[in-house]
Amino acid sequence: MKDWLNIKDRVYIVTGGSSGIGAAIVKELADEGAIVIDADLNEPKNMDNRIIYCHTDVTNKDDVEATVKTAIDEFGHIDGVVNNAGINLPRLLVDNKEAQSQYEMTESDWMKMFTVNVKSVMLLSQAVGRYLVAQRHGVIVNMSSEAGLEGSQGQSIYSATKGAINGFTRSWAKELGKFNVRVAGVAPGIMEATGLRTPTYENALAYTRNITVDQLRAGYKSTTTTPMGRSGHLYEVADLVAYLLSDRASYITGVTINVAGGKSRG
Repeated sequence: MKDWLNIKDRVYIVTGGSSGIGAAIVKELADEGAIVIDADLNEPKNMDNRIIYCHTDVTNKDDVEATVKTAIDEFGHIDGVVNNAGINLPRLLVDNKEAQSQYEMTESDWMKMFTVNVKSVMLLSQAVGRYLVAQRHGVIVNMSSEAGLEGSQGQSIYSATKGAINGFTRSWAKELGKFNVRVAGVAPGIMEATGLRTPTYENALAYTRNITVDQLRAGYKSTTTTPMGRSGHLYEVADLVAYLLSDRASYITGVTINVAGGKSRG
């Protein structure tokens, strides 16, 4: 059977590849024969001889450049990067229910989320982008979110960081296209549970939406705004990322693709 994606032995860096969507992406790429550098603070639970773990603080320029250097020294080239690492701290602009609320946004919350979600994308894309431009080939995939396209109650900082990522995607595609380097975004909607959906996160998000945690969890399975009638599977995001990294997507750049089962706010 023909290897349709034809990414065997290509080298990709995936940030935040040890859990959640990132782990699904790493597995998919390795299963397709690619060599994957998992750039994360935590080691992956499942290793493969095609997966190389690099302890990386994606907000630290020295760490990021060391990870890129490891890939170049070991394999001589990089074919693409997936900017997946991110955090989400649900916060309200104004909490009129409680004075000194822990769920009203602060400068610290803003700085932390923009540093992890936006600065890291710039650092790694620039470090890898220099090699992609020089070799006249490569792909940058930025992980966005449905929240970055439509906004999200209680998650305005997170939405803003993903809106910034969408701007990176459109702008870098215009800058790098002449070097045969593509830039695309992926925006998941409600996905199946991962280790990132913690009680702390759920309590915060439920509070910002003035509902209970049980009501929040029931919303994960709601079909009222999702025509497909279910949450998405992590592998469905990973499949799209693998496609975008391959030459099968050779004329796709400057767009962010929603993977949300047709979900809308209306």
